[in-house]
Amino acid sequence: MTTPDLLTWESLTLRLRKPFTVSYGSSETRQAFWVRLAGDEGWGEGTTPPYYGVDPAAMAAVWARAAQCGRRLPDNPAEIADWVGNEGPAAARSALDLALHDRIGRLRGLPLYRLLDLPAPGVRPTWFTLSIETPEAMAELARRRVKYGLFKLKMGGDGLDMARVAAVRAARPDAVLGVDANAGWNEADALRYLEEMERLGVEFVEQPLAKGEIDGLGRLQARTALPVVADESLQAPADLERLNQAGVQAVNLKLMKLGGLSPVLAALRRARGLGMRVMLGCMVETSLGVTAMAHLMGLADWVDLDTPMLISNDPFDGLHYDARARVSVPDRPGIGVRLRAA
Repeated sequence: MTTPDLLTWESLTLRLRKPFTVSYGSSETRQAFWVRLAGDEGWGEGTTPPYYGVDPAAMAAVWARAAQCGRRLPDNPAEIADWVGNEGPAAARSALDLALHDRIGRLRGLPLYRLLDLPAPGVRPTWFTLSIETPEAMAELARRRVKYGLFKLKMGGDGLDMARVAAVRAARPDAVLGVDANAGWNEADALRYLEEMERLGVEFVEQPLAKGEIDGLGRLQARTALPVVADESLQAPADLERLNQAGVQAVNLKLMKLGGLSPVLAALRRARGLGMRVMLGCMVETSLGVTAMAHLMGLADWVDLDTPMLISNDPFDGLHYDARARVSVPDRPGIGVRLRAA
């Protein structure tokens, strides 16, 4: 779709290498949007999972307003948040935020982390997601990925979750395991699972309860040394304060739910100031969005940026994964992403 000259956008249908199943359901595709400033001066991505219930038309309305606003584009990253504003879905605002950061980085000839004066990302291992399957199937996949050291196990809330963790642990006693329930447990079940997860050497438990149950997350955290990581419960800056007050130890930050690099960096710094641990995460996004987030790796405790590995038709060449699922960013200006060769 095209509007006046400031920017254009187009829909991309991402095909997953295998069905991706979490507590909300299963899918084989994702809809992503590629936003391009005029003259390809900067690129951004806006992508949300179907269970977030975001209307693509609402995202397009954000871009249409931006295209017609008549304002000059910001020349400094500090101006981007005000330029983007707070209206519309977070993923739509994220696409604008990324494109504007990319533009400034390209104009200055600086990769994103240097533009933002961040620590060098280096080379960091990412968690590799095992979506919900039978315990045996998840164990077999972990066994086949013999060089990968970090596995995040999606949970189904169907009575088989601790069997899944035990099976993967038996298949890969050397691996580090994290557990992500995607809000699929109730508090009573989560309390029962804590001791078993500790026994099996789980590193953290992510979003065990529904997103509004922040006090419940705090009660779970009080019962375990495992970090409870809030994901769906962190949708806005005010949520970060509530989570900290409840005693939750860690948060998963994502560009598409917070609205781009500007709000993610603000949330990251605030979380650090509150003594909370930080995971950098992503939706099922292309290498465009995930590479942008990877520039922040030097600030993170955990890196969960594997989704381009799950996509069979990612059109972008950006961050690099080595044989051990370690991530590095390209040394190119801006986000550093380009189109893959046909």
